[in-house]
Amino acid sequence: MKTVRAVMIEGYGGVDAARVATVPPPVAGPGQVLVHVQAAGLNGLDWKVREGYVRDAYPLALPAVLGIELAGTVAALGPGASRFQVGDRVFGPLGGLGAYADVVAVPEAHLSPTPAALADVAAAAIPVAALAAWQSLTLAGPVRAGQRILIHGAAGGLGGYAVQFAKRAGATVIATAAGRHAAYVRDLGADHVINYETQRFEEQTTAVDLILDYVGGEVLDRSWPVLSATGVIVATSSPDILRRTPPGRRGLWFTMKPDAALLERLAHDVAQGRLQARVAEVVPFTDLPAAIERHRTAPHRGKVVADFSL
Repeated sequence: MKTVRAVMIEGYGGVDAARVATVPPPVAGPGQVLVHVQAAGLNGLDWKVREGYVRDAYPLALPAVLGIELAGTVAALGPGASRFQVGDRVFGPLGGLGAYADVVAVPEAHLSPTPAALADVAAAAIPVAALAAWQSLTLAGPVRAGQRILIHGAAGGLGGYAVQFAKRAGATVIATAAGRHAAYVRDLGADHVINYETQRFEEQTTAVDLILDYVGGEVLDRSWPVLSATGVIVATSSPDILRRTPPGRRGLWFTMKPDAALLERLAHDVAQGRLQARVAEVVPFTDLPAAIERHRTAPHRGKVVADFSL
């Protein structure tokens, strides 16, 4: 194999900045395995990296291959790698960029075995969204029964998991979503759904203990007044949240950390039907640049996944 396909950027920009190219195949380093990628999940970080929106939070050497989560088969072991064998099905977050390539070198510690009941497309939809939802939900401390939690972007892959985790913990879950996704978000467990297309959430709720802001932009600035006196906002889409936090308020910037053991447990919950994981759209590899742009411009319900066999 002299080259592999990859979706990469050579500079920051709009939809045309991401393109399909060929690159040399990677070599597995110490503690890494080579994964023959079968599917990869799309994330909001893809277009934010492409446009340079998070360049300060995530310094990047260009050119760079996009993509942060994958599912596939172990193709080779690097020095010292011993958790998996060639041929094992695995999935997980990279802990960096590079998942949109046919073959990827991944630290074996970041990967989990793929449950037999899950196809690769289904598995690729889980890692980043499920881990980030759990970790962001608990970043400010354990969730308490009766706690009021507002989740912005509740219909997306990340928000959908957060709604379920918060409800499991006994919280009162308030969610913002497009009106056409309201029934889906209620089915996940939300107690109150606010249609952001026709309602302003700050006029619909107050005294919120925890806000999970998976949207960013002006939504963050509008969220401070609805917090309780001791409330906190955890943001995944606003790297500058600390600068934008008003005096007397508490805001936390969140970044996901790979956790193979937690991911394995959550994937088994999905496989056994205890946790809903919706794949909203499956796209072919060559459609990835366009799909990244659609992810930026159109609200979606669940995860978008690229199937590399299409």
